Amino acid sequence: MKPLVVLLCLLALPVQACRLALVLAVDVSGSIDPSEFRFQMDGMAEALRDPAIVEALVHGQVALSVVQWSGVGEQDQTLPWQRMLSEDAVERFARRIEAAPRRWSNSKTALGEAMAFMRRSFEAVPDCTRRVIDISGDGMTNAGRDTATQAKAMVPGNITVNGLAIDRVGLSVTEFYRRFVITKRSGFVITATGYSDYPRAISEKLFREVLQPAF
Repeated sequence: MKPLVVLLCLLALPVQACRLALVLAVDVSGSIDPSEFRFQMDGMAEALRDPAIVEALVHGQVALSVVQWSGVGEQDQTLPWQRMLSEDAVERFARRIEAAPRRWSNSKTALGEAMAFMRRSFEAVPDCTRRVIDISGDGMTNAGRDTATQAKAMVPGNITVNGLAIDRVGLSVTEFYRRFVITKRSGFVITATGYSDYPRAISEKLFREVLQPAF
């Protein structure tokens, strides 16, 4: 959909307070090297700068947060909740993503722990009408809580979990996310075929999360 068409459709919709609260969660476990961390952060920032995404974020007064996650007890709300009330606010948030240092580097993959942490974070944005966790990673859980149990725990809070599975070979991570991570009915998985494909995948994912539900 062309940006001008998207903008015209958005302007036709009634403005409402915080249409969406979206957590952007980044895997920083031991399998992620420094360049792969940068692919995630820089790709996320560039995706947020897409003109159609910017318009949708501002129109819906979307609340964004960035979380880095790794092993048990290693979850960090790197960028706390911020409402996207202007184009400048989106740009400032994108720059903060690019400047954010990595929180951990040699730990395990405790995805269930990260999911529990992010579920609690929505308590700070109770007025947002939709709640979505956008979680990326390149491996399966090897520590901490069970992810399927955590996915079920999202249902009472009307939280959707979507996955960005980074698969270098095959689709094993994609299948794990599809079966044990995303929320049933509402969730979906996008596959990145390696880290060089991450910018394309996160852009596609944000379009589905931020734009498509508006129509």
